[in-house]
Amino acid sequence: MKVLFIGDIVGNAGRDAVKRVLPSLREKYNPHIIIANGENAAAGRGITRKIANEFFEWGIHGITMGNHTWDNRDLFEWIDDEPRLVRPANFAPEAPGQGMAMIKAGGKQLAIINLQGRAFLPPNDCPFRKADELVEQAREKTKAILVDFHAEATSEKIAMGWHLDGRASFVVGTHTHVQTNDDTILPGGTAYLTDSGMVGSKEGVLGMQRDSVLYKFKTGLPARFVVDEGKWHLHGAFVQIDDATGRAERLEKIRMTEEDWLLL
Repeated sequence: MKVLFIGDIVGNAGRDAVKRVLPSLREKYNPHIIIANGENAAAGRGITRKIANEFFEWGIHGITMGNHTWDNRDLFEWIDDEPRLVRPANFAPEAPGQGMAMIKAGGKQLAIINLQGRAFLPPNDCPFRKADELVEQAREKTKAILVDFHAEATSEKIAMGWHLDGRASFVVGTHTHVQTNDDTILPGGTAYLTDSGMVGSKEGVLGMQRDSVLYKFKTGLPARFVVDEGKWHLHGAFVQIDDATGRAERLEKIRMTEEDWLLL
């Protein structure tokens, strides 16, 4: 099984990049299943039904979320009706939506699980215990399991990678918007990357206009962050999984800029 994972898509610049580049990524990697993190897709905060449907029309098969899940109120109206979108599974039991989904495409089946870290983020249930619970459930249906761990602390993400080694096919971190250089396949066969990076303006700060971010850092005063519309960069990862065992056979980081893409 070949899986393409696209890092946090930020605002209009990120959506435009995905729409433009996805055909060439599909041609290069020929993925059976494409997953993307969409928690920043709507002006940097949350996702709307319209945007989610656009992603599906472009060929994305599943969407993961994170700490901005509830920033667009319209999500409450449709999240329970959309089986291809998952929010962090360790949110409170009363939260609408689901934390795991079975994605079927290209003749393959992939379980996607979304979890949120607790270090430097709002408190939630233990992601490690929830991971144990959901991975066990998923393995009753498929050995191919992707876990998007939306977390701030690199140590917490690395710990999750080791925790799930040999049980998940790919543990990929999101949230920090900065792609890390520690892509590896762990001894038990789990592909691991601390952070997949983002898709959006490379001329801002984590996709936001840099002037307001600089103002807040320099003055300590509140500032309204607005998504930057500068030239984009796109980050993600490609993983190849053995269908029979669920072990990762290949992991490759994806890193593109608008300038590079225009030269293709």
